[in-house]
Amino acid sequence: MKRVLTLTYGIICYLIFLVVFSYSVPFIGGFGVPKTIDSGTETGFWTAILINTGLLGVFAIQHSGMARTGFKEWWTGIVPESIERSTYVLFASGALALVMWQWRPLPATVWDVEAIWAQNALWASFGLGWLIVLGTTFIISHWHLFGLKQVHAHYKEEPLAEPRFQVRSLYQYVRHPLYLGFLIAFWSTPHMTVGHLLFAGGASGYILIGALLEERDLLARFGDGYRRYRERVPMLLPLAGRARAPSSQASSNRAGAPPTSADPDTA
Repeated sequence: MKRVLTLTYGIICYLIFLVVFSYSVPFIGGFGVPKTIDSGTETGFWTAILINTGLLGVFAIQHSGMARTGFKEWWTGIVPESIERSTYVLFASGALALVMWQWRPLPATVWDVEAIWAQNALWASFGLGWLIVLGTTFIISHWHLFGLKQVHAHYKEEPLAEPRFQVRSLYQYVRHPLYLGFLIAFWSTPHMTVGHLLFAGGASGYILIGALLEERDLLARFGDGYRRYRERVPMLLPLAGRARAPSSQASSNRAGAPPTSADPDTA
């Protein structure tokens, strides 16, 4: 019964994530949902700035803090290791839902692109960013990233494969394609408002800090292997003259563990 409950809990957490994440795409894009980044209850300018900044801070502290090794070592003394990742996903979904629910619009226009071809290009870029995000989750093992592999292994009473350092697909060109996808999606809009700019700027700052914290954990875990990878491959933007990772490191993951150049346990 305990194994069934663990599996059910993991599935419920994943479904909650799907609902919240699916809502976040049109929320940021400003279309198709009751409340978007540019709609809702308006307040004074500085009140909105303070509330929105606080919301972004709550999300950043939760999202990055709970992913750190020291926190997880303490947290798994309270929460069973089999549901640690699912619980993280649940808290992250709750934090994102809170941001969208309480976000205050700041509708003043920063830029407004009028040319149809440019609008289409920006919407295509917006979609591309989200496709990169989604695709990257499968490169690093979607089911592990969102806790389903862990609860399934517990249900089957099977050990989880230990992560191995390897590089493949988009990770041969940038070290953090998941973050790159988010950055593209956040900034690609034909109508940028002050509120959207605050969100994009705050989220971009968090992404840079989060990437540095993640790399610190990866260096501690994989040492010289990750250090050499970091010297060859840029963090977020593919740069001319930077070599791809050797094919020996770009091999498929036969053990079924995620490619730990983007270890989902540190993201």
